[in-house]
Amino acid sequence: MSKWLKGGAFAAGFLLLLFYIQFQFVSTDSGSLWSLPLSGKIIVIDAGHGGMDGGASSKQGLLEKEVSLEISLILRDYLQEAGALVVMSRVEDTDLADPSTKGVRNRKVQDLKRRVQLVNETGADLFLSLHLNAIPSPRWSGAQTFYNRAIEENEKVAKFIQEEIRTNLENTDRLAKPINNVYLLKHAQIPGALVEVGFLSNPTEAEMLDTKAYQQKVAVSIYQGIMRYFTNEPVPTS
Repeated sequence: MSKWLKGGAFAAGFLLLLFYIQFQFVSTDSGSLWSLPLSGKIIVIDAGHGGMDGGASSKQGLLEKEVSLEISLILRDYLQEAGALVVMSRVEDTDLADPSTKGVRNRKVQDLKRRVQLVNETGADLFLSLHLNAIPSPRWSGAQTFYNRAIEENEKVAKFIQEEIRTNLENTDRLAKPINNVYLLKHAQIPGALVEVGFLSNPTEAEMLDTKAYQQKVAVSIYQGIMRYFTNEPVPTS
């Protein structure tokens, strides 16, 4: 394990202890234990791309790396307020490759491997990776959640998130979809999903994705799906 991951694991353990101390309360009158709904849960949020890798872009120049980070930060705040310990793959415009690594391809390969390490070596209960789509045609729009069938729980969390997206955003009828060729989903050893939060190639959706109000609606939808997953609700049939 690399030094930064060893330090991250130690920090995660220490912060988790702080969360238990801060958010668990015992009532002296009734003796009952009060805790926030996600107390004790560790969740990794992976904001796609970053640094020299901007990802997809709109015609107006809005970059995937910018929107994925903004939504990830909002989602982080919701999860922390519910008591979760949140580990972020990034909190600014950077990738995870070493500064000394040269070449776009080399940096991308190292970045992806580091994201997988982060997911697998922090002792997390769940991970979410946030991205955006862009294709040549502007006709397609709508968020969609993807999962790998290798872990049974992946389908469950993906369906909860997608159902909340459909209900809250009211602009898509897309369903959660299995996928096999996404590197992070393929190599992750804990439950998780990838959320493509919209199409930057669709002018109307790109304009919405550039607003704080819509970013918050997306983050709330993902958050509510996560909450449903951890409360062990029946899995949506659709």
